[in-house]
Amino acid sequence: MGQVREGARLGAWAVGVVAGLAVLYVIGVFAFGGAGWITAPFRGEADERENTVGSGEFRRTTYEEFFDLCEAVQNAEGTIQALQEERRSASETRTTQIDQSITALKATRIESVNAYNAKAAQEHRAPFRDKDLPYRLDAGAERTTCAD
Repeated sequence: MGQVREGARLGAWAVGVVAGLAVLYVIGVFAFGGAGWITAPFRGEADERENTVGSGEFRRTTYEEFFDLCEAVQNAEGTIQALQEERRSASETRTTQIDQSITALKATRIESVNAYNAKAAQEHRAPFRDKDLPYRLDAGAERTTCAD
């Protein structure tokens, strides 16, 4: 029975030493910069986000991008309208060409609307959309208003 107690004591002592060394290791890691190494991916993402989103270049580019996308939608609408007016007095051959152009312009318009809406929905870009621009563009609308 004495040997069992002695073995249990040695086992407990060994576990205590291992646990103590583990605690010392963790303290050493944090004390000597290991915590910085462990948290580097998180800090790196935050730094990158701040350097990108917080930069004046990103803000200006994003601001202009919303206007450019909205203007692309309006340009497509204007060209579609001009082609529809031309179609009224066009020959049969030209009517076919106009119809193909209108179809392509409608697809381009929808792509621009979708790109605008996708960027407007991005949390890091939304604050840089001009207050006079719509939150979302409607792909089914006949006319788009970009600024009041």
